[in-house]
Amino acid sequence: MPELPEVETTRRGLAPHLQGRLIQAVTLRRPDLRWPIPAEVARDLPGQRITGVRRRAKYLLMDVESGDSALLHLGMSGSLRVLPADTAVRAHDHVDIALAAKGRGAGQVLRFNDPRRFGSLLWQPAGQTHELLQGLGPEPLSDDFDGDYLFELSRGRKAPVKTFLMDQAVVVGVGNIYAAESLYRAGISPLRAAGRVSRERYLALADAVKDILGHAIARGGTTLRDFISPDGAPGYFEQELSAYGRGGEPCPRCGRPMKQANIGQRATVWCGHCQK
Repeated sequence: MPELPEVETTRRGLAPHLQGRLIQAVTLRRPDLRWPIPAEVARDLPGQRITGVRRRAKYLLMDVESGDSALLHLGMSGSLRVLPADTAVRAHDHVDIALAAKGRGAGQVLRFNDPRRFGSLLWQPAGQTHELLQGLGPEPLSDDFDGDYLFELSRGRKAPVKTFLMDQAVVVGVGNIYAAESLYRAGISPLRAAGRVSRERYLALADAVKDILGHAIARGGTTLRDFISPDGAPGYFEQELSAYGRGGEPCPRCGRPMKQANIGQRATVWCGHCQK
């Protein structure tokens, strides 16, 4: 599933092509993806101008001038691309949002392709916060997220620190890949109870999360399974992974075999020597 860097890469790729564009029509080739597509999407988007493209956690919000927003999630295999309006429809092209032409240029469409249909297209009315966005923790790249915040919130927690870090109520967008990489960078065992990690080590962990996510965004995300950016290019951070997916391989630091186990039903890799 695309994680925060992949979603942010998608947002940055789409925003210049969508900002200020007038929506002419919405074509739904099926009534649902993971959930039914609300009637407001096809009824209320046409005729409105796009005022912005935002990201919250792993969700994209396309804001329009009424104050409403289309809420999109890429799921396991979804992709969003801006294409010429006459581009042939492929299998799994479930949604087209037609954009008015710029000047004398040809029109375009924002096309949502999702082979597995775990993605979603939902509706957030003006002045409201969709239930999927309620109760979320801070953005990891914001000033609200730091080591002091993690330390205070973790006191008394017995769950493994990796589970704690992946809790969306603690901080959004730190999925399995980036939790593994951040814990490796900070030298913290993913098995250690969250409440038994010191303030000093949480300061290192928060810095690692910010550095790794920032670098992954700059590298276009991590290509795993089906992710591609809006321009069709893959992400390149996969080539730089130190821990994720490297169970049994030599640790990049000490050369000892990396350990692997399931934590919270997620595959976890770490170095038993370098991470304590």
